Amino acid sequence: MWRIQASSEQRQVLIYSRMCLVNRVMAQEGAAGIAAAVAESVQYQGRKASRRGSEQRRQDILDAAMRIVVREGVRAVRHRAVAAEAGVPLSATTYYFKDIDDLLTDTFAQYVERSAAFMGKLWVRNEGLLREMVAYGDGSPQSRSQLADDIARLTADYVLRQLTNRREYLMAEQAFRQEALLNPRLAELVRSHQQILLQGTGQFFQVLGSREPQQDAKVLTAIISRMEYQGLLGGPEPLTGEEMLEILKRYMHLVLASV
Repeated sequence: MWRIQASSEQRQVLIYSRMCLVNRVMAQEGAAGIAAAVAESVQYQGRKASRRGSEQRRQDILDAAMRIVVREGVRAVRHRAVAAEAGVPLSATTYYFKDIDDLLTDTFAQYVERSAAFMGKLWVRNEGLLREMVAYGDGSPQSRSQLADDIARLTADYVLRQLTNRREYLMAEQAFRQEALLNPRLAELVRSHQQILLQGTGQFFQVLGSREPQQDAKVLTAIISRMEYQGLLGGPEPLTGEEMLEILKRYMHLVLASV
């Protein structure tokens, strides 16, 4: 979606409207619907492409900016560097994006949209599986213990796949989160991205029968974020898959014991 520059008051109205949209979809369509609603709420700042060919050029510029963010960090994004990376004239980057702030904002906006699409598909695949796992149990302590182990294993596998198959996306996310501390427009997008994770994970905890699904979701997403960061950081003693599994098992056992 596209919009002109908005005042601070208008921006707050937009944020409130987006959260209302997310809450309505949450009640109606589950985790995948939440991801779609957040993607729909993303607002672009740069000039809209008028033709199919110009849209491809604009896309090439955003993709080039993302590659630079992953390789060199947010501060390395400059019009000249992005133009060289994209293989387009310098005038093309300044035509679509009047300044670096617009270029960075739209690059992360695209990331949020793509992340929403990815998470929506993931939840479509896994939400039904989770409901089957819950229905299969008989409610006994042994059954709930097995369920906690199974969910922990699924979550650990997800983190490992993220670090293996989507490592560049995670690196970009970390870079933008850091820059958002100084950039209000990026901070707004970070909050939108957090909604994808928090609301979707909260839906999962509702399926599990949690008494506090949103609080449980905040803790689990914080654990996952920390694991992803440690996995990206590496070092002499990286967190192993087995260690991730044991941490997640402990948390899921605590959650399901209180249900």
